[in-house]
Amino acid sequence: MYFFEHHGMEEKEFFKYSSLDNISFPLHFHRAFEIICVEKGKMVITIEDEEYELSENEAVIVFPNQLHKLHTESESTSKVIIFSPELIGHFYTAYKGVVPENNKLYLHTVPHESQVDALYAQKSFLYSICDLLIKHTAFTPVTVSSKRKIIQNMLLFIDENYHKECTLKDVAQAIQYDYAYLSKLFYHYTNLTFTNYVNRYRITQAAYLLESTEDTISEIAMKCGYKTLRTFNRNFKEYKKVSPSFYREKINTH
Repeated sequence: MYFFEHHGMEEKEFFKYSSLDNISFPLHFHRAFEIICVEKGKMVITIEDEEYELSENEAVIVFPNQLHKLHTESESTSKVIIFSPELIGHFYTAYKGVVPENNKLYLHTVPHESQVDALYAQKSFLYSICDLLIKHTAFTPVTVSSKRKIIQNMLLFIDENYHKECTLKDVAQAIQYDYAYLSKLFYHYTNLTFTNYVNRYRITQAAYLLESTEDTISEIAMKCGYKTLRTFNRNFKEYKKVSPSFYREKINTH
């Protein structure tokens, strides 16, 4: 099962810097590049079919649309930088359609967030990573199966339409594939029915809004595609094991 994230789909240049402890994240992909560097402890990162074990000062760079997952067994502290391809436009154009044979890098240091809070500082750091990568590894053409492309299009449709009516019938019409074929293919790749996946995705977005905004629970329910508060509350409790109000209260006390 894997997820599509919206990173890199913004209309403007995008740069997000995070310091994270003990991170684990399921298989997913996005249009953005991502740099993950371990400062302390150890982490295992899987990119497509390759598994990388990272220790202190070791990093990986994930290219757009590469499937990847992160796992911390015991303890890790890491810095994660996610950025749009447009920030390194020259490199992105030159290396579009290929991926590194080896995504792993050794970084002596990663700048503090305050050192890359301006556009040219960000570009300078990112292009230094590009230079290091070019010197470090060869590149191979991207190979994505036709079935995976269909799944990516389906996940992109969900990401763009989860806040309104979003059914498998809608997807079938949008991407012009047979309904029954898409139903079986989607379950094969995600181990979920299309409806279950959409509900999970909506609840994930709702949890984020509960944490990061002051919107009312009713407003969040509507923004996440639920027509009634009752259905939203029921689905939220099914997936998060607590009510939306209790979830927000718990977050605010931490």
